Amino acid sequence: MDSKNIQKNAMQKSAEFTFTPPPEAPVFEPTPEEFMDPLGYIAKIRPVAEKTGICKIKPPARWQPPFSLDVDKLKFVPRIQKVNELEAITRLKLLFLEKILKFWELQGSPLKIPMIENKTLDLYCLKFWVDEEGGFENCNSPKKWRKIANTMGYSQSTITMNFLKSNYEKILLPYEIFEKSKADILKTVKKSDCKVEVKDESENGKEVFKEISIESITKMQNDFDDEQPHTSIKKTKTGSDIKIEPGCTKSKIDFEKIKRNRELRRLACYGPGPKMPGLNDEEFDITKSRKRPRYDLDPLAIYICAICQKDHRDDLLLICNGCSDTYHTFCLKPPLNVVPDGDWRCPCCIAEEVHKPAEAFGFAQAEREYTLQQFGEMADKFKSDYFGMSGHLVPTNVAEKEFWRIISSVEEDVTVEYGADLHSMDHGSGFPTKSSLNLYPGDQEYVDSGWNLNNLPVLEGSVLRFINADISGMTVPWMYVGMCFSAFCWHNEDHWSYSINYLHWGEAKTWYGVPGSGAELLENAMKAAAPDLFKSQPDLLHQLVTIMNPNILMAAGVPIYRTDQNAGEFVVTFPRAYHAGFNQGYNFAEAVNFAPPDWLHIGRECITHYKYLKRFCVFSHDELICKMALEGDRLDLETALETQKELVHATEEEGRLRALLLKNGLKNVRRTAFELLGDDERLCEVCKTTCFLSSVYCSECKHMSCLQHATGDSFCPCSLEKQTLFYRYDMDELHIMLQTIDFRVNSFDKWMTETKNILLPTAPDIGRLQKLKVLVDEAEELKIPKCILLTQLKDEYTKATENIEPIVIELDDD
Repeated sequence: MDSKNIQKNAMQKSAEFTFTPPPEAPVFEPTPEEFMDPLGYIAKIRPVAEKTGICKIKPPARWQPPFSLDVDKLKFVPRIQKVNELEAITRLKLLFLEKILKFWELQGSPLKIPMIENKTLDLYCLKFWVDEEGGFENCNSPKKWRKIANTMGYSQSTITMNFLKSNYEKILLPYEIFEKSKADILKTVKKSDCKVEVKDESENGKEVFKEISIESITKMQNDFDDEQPHTSIKKTKTGSDIKIEPGCTKSKIDFEKIKRNRELRRLACYGPGPKMPGLNDEEFDITKSRKRPRYDLDPLAIYICAICQKDHRDDLLLICNGCSDTYHTFCLKPPLNVVPDGDWRCPCCIAEEVHKPAEAFGFAQAEREYTLQQFGEMADKFKSDYFGMSGHLVPTNVAEKEFWRIISSVEEDVTVEYGADLHSMDHGSGFPTKSSLNLYPGDQEYVDSGWNLNNLPVLEGSVLRFINADISGMTVPWMYVGMCFSAFCWHNEDHWSYSINYLHWGEAKTWYGVPGSGAELLENAMKAAAPDLFKSQPDLLHQLVTIMNPNILMAAGVPIYRTDQNAGEFVVTFPRAYHAGFNQGYNFAEAVNFAPPDWLHIGRECITHYKYLKRFCVFSHDELICKMALEGDRLDLETALETQKELVHATEEEGRLRALLLKNGLKNVRRTAFELLGDDERLCEVCKTTCFLSSVYCSECKHMSCLQHATGDSFCPCSLEKQTLFYRYDMDELHIMLQTIDFRVNSFDKWMTETKNILLPTAPDIGRLQKLKVLVDEAEELKIPKCILLTQLKDEYTKATENIEPIVIELDDD
């Protein structure tokens, strides 16, 4: 489906709410034996689960870890979520409505949105569908208005069609005309010159304000009036810019200086003392007058229309409440039929206000700090009040449909709170850890369990264990305290890693997932459905603040699956899988990232994608690969193989780019330890990636670049003499590193092949015991990590030694 059809479909679905739940994601129930190896089990289910992006894992019934946080001590400040502002199209409608309301309010005619069929008229959709029919001028037949009414979900009666047409003409057409003519008006209007104050120079040369009496001002005015026929005067917009021809007297020039000063003009009328009793400030301040100029209050003022530059029809001259410029009602586009009663702003001020760039959308922090109990009481009361029944009695499908209904409604102003991204380093973890207090004897099993989210990222076989730093939310868990309708928006994980979420207790969490293969489909569909939103914020999907109805995305061809995660269950998301969801009620969850060896090539693709988006990395992918290669004796065969592939790619790319730089004439070269620098000190100026293997630094403009962008024109225009290539390893060292990992892989491969052969039932018995012993010794020498094959080898060797019959040697006495 092309972009235009996606947008049309989104508009139709937003007009009349419907929701069909997506198909269910797979659910897995490992046996107690399978459950003992988390990464092994996830690798086993990956061929099925990665096709849906998310899956649910139900642990064996006996696995019930204790909740280890002190509920009385945990305190947090949640985020505030206005639910309907989360949805992309609803947010567009709200932003458009805000512009329309502001447009009319600034013109002195506050707007009340009309109702139709017991609903607020959807002005955004109305404008969209009229534009689709070629604009208001082309909507000149009942057939077209009937079509518009139908697509907006309204009845097709004559009354409805006339209602839509008249309200478009009354509310949207003036705004449309204003938008089209805005540029022309702004070109026509000449803004006032800067105001000039009456100043004089004292004997020491410093400017001082002169004290002028009321009599002198009046006298100057009379003298000026008497001599006016002999003076050529050129009027402009405000009368402040008056050109005096040669021959004018000094008194006339002084008068012009006074006339340019608004305060002095007022003093000429009112005097420097208190205002006359009975008159308020509003009546005296001509800049705040709402209607025609009051010459009787300010006889020195000359008011000229900023568009036609004429001062006739002063009864139809409006003074802008913002800049004090004057305009004829009939010179405006569209013209005003009557003088507005309220505050009025000129086209320049309206354009400035209406088109102020919208602030980046985000979640505000609540003003109140909660304990878990206080948050739970608030959350339970909200849900029971909302549905009119005890919260736990509300079916999940009812809450799900209601969530998507209020998400798509401009009128529904539902606000909830979400205790999201609570750092376990600050608050502790819901799982028991070695530092947990008051552990019971049976808790040690859960302290050491691989499914404990504090352990999973650093298990044997997870490459994130080679990252020394604790990355909060990625290698160290984050916790989430939810309430009904609190939501997490469409996103995928940093570096496209895996994630796992465990619901400790409480009501269900509803998930929606898109497989990594459908990630670009989702991105394109969301951008097509709400193009104006992504035009102003291209990186919107990385801000985790936007959601969209799965049905809209599914209609655009995006594969989406859902699941309800209950207490005691895990949800796993796979690389690059987009996911979103909401909480059915009060609950407590914990989540972390992990990365098995199969993630390594996906992680590299992610860095390439981040470079294109100019998005910051959480860690350096090259640094991780080199650290793994240098600690090759800690790698199992699969990890070593994947590391070998990544290091080959990095070495070839590094060699190519360095050779290109040297060929271009770069001569300054220096070694540096990038890992000792902060991430912000080794960022590429162009793509924002974190440099590790090398970078180019310019001493002239103080810019740093990765090699990819240092070879182009986007880095800096300085001469090559000012640039230096910094490198972590020279090319010989990289090749030695590669040979080391190659040897490790080949040794693994040889050992595994021989082990598999000796364990075959058809393996020869002659010399078998000796061969088993050699392979066991090699495993220890190679530091083969614990695996099924090694366990089978040791078991077979033990069995073979036990079955050896003692050899009895009989000696002949003779």
